[in-house]
Amino acid sequence: MIEKRSFDSLGKFDADWLAARYHFSFSGYHDPERVHWGALRVWNDDTIEPKTGFPPHPHSDMEIITYVRSGAITHQDSLGNRGRTEAGDVQVMSAGSGVTHAEYNLEDEKTTDRAEGARRQTLLGRRQVSEGGSGGIAGDARLRFRR
Repeated sequence: MIEKRSFDSLGKFDADWLAARYHFSFSGYHDPERVHWGALRVWNDDTIEPKTGFPPHPHSDMEIITYVRSGAITHQDSLGNRGRTEAGDVQVMSAGSGVTHAEYNLEDEKTTDRAEGARRQTLLGRRQVSEGGSGGIAGDARLRFRR
């Protein structure tokens, strides 16, 4: 079923450095009717003020896709990856067993992006268990930038 939702009806977070709109429950916004859609857990629309951004934070067991609509985002992670994603580009980050990363708008203009995150699953729909017995996905994070 397709449901049309106005942008104004989305969950909101507004701060001096970030205006975020949440399609699903995320951060301080919770809507029990909108927790996920299949494996899709996150769908955020962000406007990030110049010279600000997200400090280092962890991810695991996620595929995170970021499409930059205007401006640019600079990414740096705990595996030594660093890159700049410009408007019209897509960044794909596979956070397997875990990665810590930061994303900043180092530009002189606002940056708008759409970030989507889905839980990594096997074809059987179950999360893999690493040899150590934890519930994470085996393997390291990968980062790809596309134009």
